[in-house]
Amino acid sequence: MLTIDEIRTAIQSRPHEPTAFRADPSHAGVAMILTGNDNKLDACFIRRAEHENDPWSGQVAFPGGRAEPNDKNAAAVAERETFEEIGMRLQPHHRIGPLPIRPIQRRGRRIDMTLSPFVYYVGVDAHSTASVRQSHEVASVFWVPLNHLFDEAATTELQYPFDGQLTTFPGIRFEDHVIWGLTLRVLESFADVMSLSLPALD
Repeated sequence: MLTIDEIRTAIQSRPHEPTAFRADPSHAGVAMILTGNDNKLDACFIRRAEHENDPWSGQVAFPGGRAEPNDKNAAAVAERETFEEIGMRLQPHHRIGPLPIRPIQRRGRRIDMTLSPFVYYVGVDAHSTASVRQSHEVASVFWVPLNHLFDEAATTELQYPFDGQLTTFPGIRFEDHVIWGLTLRVLESFADVMSLSLPALD
């Protein structure tokens, strides 16, 4: 499928115009972390803990979160949040580069928040270095083969309350997890950069 060199070339050759960064909760950063070799690359996901006041409660996500006053840029947000959530220290040499910045929408309406996703490669076998550190934020950490995300057989649908009624959304099923919503849209950006189609959104 994809090799790290192909991913690196595609991301680093893409024109990128960073948005103005604000070290406040209106800006968020997430990390799409890859490990493995060119025969089998895996991506890291978390399942968020369930909280009544969290709009993404219980959902599958990439490690990351909102900016804080001491964050210098969006990559620093993604890297700090990754360490806080799963204990993995991402270094600048792990960072392949940014994916397209996305305005965050909630239930089909844009809110005043911007998401900056970054892709990282942490070496051949980093699976065991990621584990739940903040159980009040993260319920579990798991790795998904990159090929699985592009497997048509993994596409699924999920019903979620929207404006008082259940609405059907596209997703990718992996074991008992469903990747959907904003995280699926970040994967769509990754697929676009790699000139691939994402079956879940075809």
